[in-house]
Amino acid sequence: MHSVVSKGKDIKEAIELGLALLGTEKENVNIEIIQTGTKGFLGIGSKPAIVKLTKLESADALQAPDKNDSIEQTVSEMNIEEATEQSDFELSEREHANADHMDTKESDALVGKAWVKDGALFCKASPTHFPTVTIGEGVKLYRNNELVKEKTTIVTENDVYEIKVENEKKDTKWKIWMDEKKLKVFLYIEPGYKIIRKLPDIEPSQHIELVVEEYKEAYNTLSYSDVMQKLESLQVKHRFIHQEQIVKALEAKEPGTYEIATGVSAKEGKNGWVELNVDLQSRNGPVVNEDGKVDYREIRTIPAVDRGQVIATIHLPVPGQPGVTVTNESIPPKQTYPVVLRTGKGIITVGDKIVATESGRPQVEQRGRLVKVSIMPKLTHTGNVDLSSGNIHFIGDVEIFGEVEKNMVVEAKGDIIVHKTVNMASLVASGAIITYSNIISSEISAGKHNMLVAELGHLLGIIQQNMEKMIGVIRQLVQSPAFKSSDFSRGGLQPLIRILLEKKFQGFPPLVKKYVEVVRKGENYLDDDVWKEIAVSLTKLFLSLTNEVISLEWIMQLSQKMKELHEVSTSPVQPDSYISIPSALNSRIYCSGDVFVTGKGCINTKIHAGGALRINGVVRGGEVYGRLGVEINETGSERGISTVIAVPHDQKIRINKAMEGTVLKIGNAKHTLKETRHHVVARIDKDDRIVFE
Repeated sequence: MHSVVSKGKDIKEAIELGLALLGTEKENVNIEIIQTGTKGFLGIGSKPAIVKLTKLESADALQAPDKNDSIEQTVSEMNIEEATEQSDFELSEREHANADHMDTKESDALVGKAWVKDGALFCKASPTHFPTVTIGEGVKLYRNNELVKEKTTIVTENDVYEIKVENEKKDTKWKIWMDEKKLKVFLYIEPGYKIIRKLPDIEPSQHIELVVEEYKEAYNTLSYSDVMQKLESLQVKHRFIHQEQIVKALEAKEPGTYEIATGVSAKEGKNGWVELNVDLQSRNGPVVNEDGKVDYREIRTIPAVDRGQVIATIHLPVPGQPGVTVTNESIPPKQTYPVVLRTGKGIITVGDKIVATESGRPQVEQRGRLVKVSIMPKLTHTGNVDLSSGNIHFIGDVEIFGEVEKNMVVEAKGDIIVHKTVNMASLVASGAIITYSNIISSEISAGKHNMLVAELGHLLGIIQQNMEKMIGVIRQLVQSPAFKSSDFSRGGLQPLIRILLEKKFQGFPPLVKKYVEVVRKGENYLDDDVWKEIAVSLTKLFLSLTNEVISLEWIMQLSQKMKELHEVSTSPVQPDSYISIPSALNSRIYCSGDVFVTGKGCINTKIHAGGALRINGVVRGGEVYGRLGVEINETGSERGISTVIAVPHDQKIRINKAMEGTVLKIGNAKHTLKETRHHVVARIDKDDRIVFE
């Protein structure tokens, strides 16, 4: 069969052209309509009509009885170029028809849906459904150039839509400042940023949500020249600037502080000091062996010195080196001072050497810059301390091989060692106290001088602060015309001070009275007369009715002397005192340093340790305190006797076994155990509550 495809502006014209190509009539062909032609609008969108004509076999037989002759005739009459063009045309028309068919299918799939492509909104409505769009954060949708305010809206093909997303930008925050000493310059930078928003493509759907994707990147607007300009305004010299830190700050992606300039700190010097030539290494009490037994033979013994032996060497202060600020100003170093040497019995100085003039135990006590050196003699008492021997008061060390009996007193400027029981007696030592037997209903005190100095120093600090306030008030008054015309400028400040005590400083006299009373009671334990001298001056100034003319300069000098003495009292003393005993019953024990109870423990006893408190046995009843912490094997009792264990707020309490009813005090916090606990480690937390580790 022979077929052709033809086209025309309508079906009729296409068929006629096809019949002409086949050279036959309409009755001899089979007609297949491939595409119906359309006119379009004003010629736009018009399509030709396409038909396929197939010649019937019966018609071929009637017109061409000899098939070979017909073929030869057809070939001879055929135009090759026209046949090729016709074939190409037929292929093109088929492809075009298939494409139109696909477009029609895709168009049908988009009906009633909306979608986003390359940042633009598209939609295709249907007679029964309109697509909807929800507008997300950071997106603005405009319909016909008007902002859509609804959160969710219907979109149609009849409107023109525009989507806009807003980017965000934040500038860099920064500041440069210098510390008070002009030693360091800091740069704080909080880098700016850009937030870039983009609307991704969205697949067609009946409902879509416009949600942007965000990209944040650092955006630093601070420049190197900005920093240098600020440093120049602060007069910072270039040689102190850290260029690498500035660059690092400019490249920062997170907030931070950078030290961009540093001066040279003043190098501190060294105050004068005393270098010992003899072994005075302190050991706090006897050594406890692995089996728990105490080896009293290992108690530290300070070696004796002979006459003429050099005990120590005095070194002069070493001055410091000045520093330089970032603005190139000189920083003076802290002033250095020589030692204040107090030589006692058996000591002289030869040049920079401290030399013994007597044989005995050297005692060197240092508190800040104050150094006291003396030779301590030793008193050995072979029997009991009782009515027949009398009380013992000795400037040196005392060793007693017997007992200390009821109502007897032993006082020593050095150490006290007692080999037997101390019963209802009193031991007072400036150094250490060591007993090899029990303490019963007695009071023992070691380092009383140190405790007395601490108490007086505390009172003196309060008095000196109030005196400085009074000096400030007096300075204001002396500048007023009323004061200059009065008798105060000629007769001294005593009348004015009385007025101030009545009107502004009513609490001053009671403090001074307390200080004077403590000095009077403890004058035998005060080696320095300066405490007594200040007591006399304070009495004259605030407690007496003296007619002596007192000037502002005199008051200022007294205040300065009080300040220096207060600073001395707060300096740690070396070596400090300590107490070592096997056990104590119904006693009171005070020590400026450590306290060791090496035996069975303490019953109904009060202990105050200015250092650490260590009790190998039990504590039943009473109250114990350790300034540098407490370690106890066992506390409390089954009978519920009140047992208090106390430390300051910055220390811990450690107890292997704490029985029910034990009271723990840490600073101002208090906790009573409701049940027996083992391996207790108690401390205070940031909310001032006692917690257990």
